[in-house]
Amino acid sequence: MSTFRYKAYSAVGTAVSGTIEADSERQALTQLKGKGLLPREIREEGAAEDVATSFSFQRGISSADLSLFTRRLATLVASSVPLFEAMRSLYEQEENGHLKRVLSRVSSRIAEGAALSRAFAAEPKVFGESYVSMVAAGEAGGALETVLERLADFLEEQDQVTSRVTSALAYPILMLFVGGGVMLFLLTVVIPKIVVIFEDSKAALPLITVMLIKISHFLRGWWWIPVGLIIAAVLIYRKAMQRNDLRLRRDALLLRLPLAGGMQQRLILSRFARVLSLLLSSGVPIIRALEITSEVLVNRVYQRFLREVMEEVAQGGSLSGSLRKSPLFPSLLVHLAGVGEKSGTLEEMLLKAGTAYEREFNTRLTRLMGLMEPLLVLGMGLAVGIVVLAVLLPIFEMNQLIR
Repeated sequence: MSTFRYKAYSAVGTAVSGTIEADSERQALTQLKGKGLLPREIREEGAAEDVATSFSFQRGISSADLSLFTRRLATLVASSVPLFEAMRSLYEQEENGHLKRVLSRVSSRIAEGAALSRAFAAEPKVFGESYVSMVAAGEAGGALETVLERLADFLEEQDQVTSRVTSALAYPILMLFVGGGVMLFLLTVVIPKIVVIFEDSKAALPLITVMLIKISHFLRGWWWIPVGLIIAAVLIYRKAMQRNDLRLRRDALLLRLPLAGGMQQRLILSRFARVLSLLLSSGVPIIRALEITSEVLVNRVYQRFLREVMEEVAQGGSLSGSLRKSPLFPSLLVHLAGVGEKSGTLEEMLLKAGTAYEREFNTRLTRLMGLMEPLLVLGMGLAVGIVVLAVLLPIFEMNQLIR
């Protein structure tokens, strides 16, 4: 008999976790359902955890599809359409095959009497823990349509941030691929044909030409060495990232990188403030909201500190006072959180802080891309220029000898 760790939702929609003894995963699921629990995650104790994490509220379906579904559902709920009819209507008009199958299963659970949050919780690959928790809070507070509208707004905003980053990185990545392809073509195809002329002349070649010829010979005869090293490095990295201590060191190093580290920190702060504001305004208790927020932030340095913040807040401490103890949270965010706690407008203050840091991130991203584009063009020009110079120098020397 094996021990399984599980996370599930109770009949009232609260999150519970623990361990259970069973002969198989299927038997463990049956036992949990017999206790009136809706399993969200179950894993045999000792099994490797999934290393991959996500910045978003969902996995498996794009945020654009999920935000559109959420907004449609909010519209139908606000129009007093019964929940089952709303889900069936959304199922019939959904074009995404994956999401359509998910909605079919959700509709069946609602027809059996399950609450919307519990029906969503049974699809953890689509509806993340934060999504389910906010829906459950909306149901409990009688403000489901408002929570769904806020969720749709948040998902759309996060999709815009992702699209902005993707668009900004598309040009540099394309330039690197094109530049690398051009250099490989010159070194493996063009240079070997020109080198024959120099070898026949028996003349002494400039150092830059000799180095270029050696690199060309290496790439043509031993190309499998760099390819093998790259593959081995990727495999070693993925294996190493299964260790929590190494992942923590990596995340700490990323925060210390020049330019990129500051941008990543502002993106994390924006996500922290926005998600926490959304959860609190939806009626999620602050301890639970902090727990969900820490899971949304994939940087483990922030996750570790937020666990300490949760403990202090649970013992009666203030959020701003706990955040002030770490340089991870700048004074602006701490000050706004303190003002919000004193005035009872913590959600609004956090939203303002999140908007401010997102604006800073966008500004830095625009400046960085504006600087990177000419630098990449200059780098490609220098690389090609070195190759051309290495070819032309021996030719000029041969001309001088002929004269």
